[in-house]
Amino acid sequence: MKIAIFDLDGTLLNTIADLASAANHALEALGFPRRAEEECIQFVGNGVTKLLERALPEGSKTPGQVERMREEFFKYYDEHLWDATFVYPGMTELLDALQARGVMLAVASNKYQSATERLVKHFFPQIQFLDVLGQRDGVPVKPDPDIVYELLLSAGAKKEDVLYVGDSDVDMQTAKNAGVRVCAVTWGFRTRELLETFHPDFITDNPQDILTMI
Repeated sequence: MKIAIFDLDGTLLNTIADLASAANHALEALGFPRRAEEECIQFVGNGVTKLLERALPEGSKTPGQVERMREEFFKYYDEHLWDATFVYPGMTELLDALQARGVMLAVASNKYQSATERLVKHFFPQIQFLDVLGQRDGVPVKPDPDIVYELLLSAGAKKEDVLYVGDSDVDMQTAKNAGVRVCAVTWGFRTRELLETFHPDFITDNPQDILTMI
């Protein structure tokens, strides 16, 4: 295995508290009721726009309201990126071990690019990632496979050289669409039962298991 591609939110980092805080800030700024953190877990995975659209009450999900929500969300989240965010236990050690073995590492996220870069740099300064890719204008979000293809091109790797690691239905579908092997992790934002319905190549409760897969 030449390259391991990691999702960010729910895979490397538990970001849900800060995402929920930013979404609730935006809701309150527009006069809407707050959402519980447990609700927000179900809203994430497809990027900020979908998160905010899902958080809005029924009957208020207009393009104009979503755009106003985005403005409030970005303003708040950019200042509170890691107030309550933390690395999942064992993930730093896993990345260190993979890097020591010469495995190329990359991040593929539906979080917007600037936040993706800042979070990775803040929490994993010792890791030399091949690339850190988030949501960018003109690039389709996961589960579109383009982000995986972009990383394969950067790595000079083939599909069979890749292990994609993620925690959500979006990640499982991304890997399937890209034609690469996938490891589902159970410590993130989706249940094992849901992940199993996608029939991933591997499923694990322990980051160290990923070493044996690679």
